[in-house]
Amino acid sequence: MIGIIDYGAGNLFSVKNALDHLGFANSITRDEDEIRSADKLILPGVGAFPDAMRLLRDLGLDRVICEEAEKKPLLGICLGMQMLFEKSFEFEETKGLSLIPGEVRAIEAPGLKIPNIGWSELFLQNSCPLSQGIQEGDMVYYVHSYKAVTENKYISLYSEYGGVVPGLVFRDRIFGTQFHPEKSGKVGLRMLKNFGEMK
Repeated sequence: MIGIIDYGAGNLFSVKNALDHLGFANSITRDEDEIRSADKLILPGVGAFPDAMRLLRDLGLDRVICEEAEKKPLLGICLGMQMLFEKSFEFEETKGLSLIPGEVRAIEAPGLKIPNIGWSELFLQNSCPLSQGIQEGDMVYYVHSYKAVTENKYISLYSEYGGVVPGLVFRDRIFGTQFHPEKSGKVGLRMLKNFGEMK
């Protein structure tokens, strides 16, 4: 069972629909016991970093997520990926979950539109379980104004938008995608399938 964490700021149903399409049992939940009993967890997210972290903390789910991430695979999507890092500077400096070293800063892309909305090609930095079967040049769909700033060893796939934009990050069995795999066609579904089949 894959638990999709509902804390009030996630793009829940498109993620659920993608998992349903792939045939993976899943449940949208904010119940601590259900989260702990799930085999894998997905942390989706849309909106602003400070608001999302506040919601997580108010529900006590920040602690649960950090504890469970040491035991089972975890995938953060978009804002959910950003919250995996140590802190963000969106509107105000806000502490994240600190599951992957690094921070989140505004995209600096003079002459390019912000937010970055649309399809971008992927480049390989380091292989990881979620990148299996993905080729350089494959396209994925982004919607974001902020990006992760982290060491290269935590970056599996990246895109270019006024500089390097980490697209898929990882540490052990903790993963994050800045793009939306559930909106990225066959490439995104392949990554979700890789995640769903992890042991």
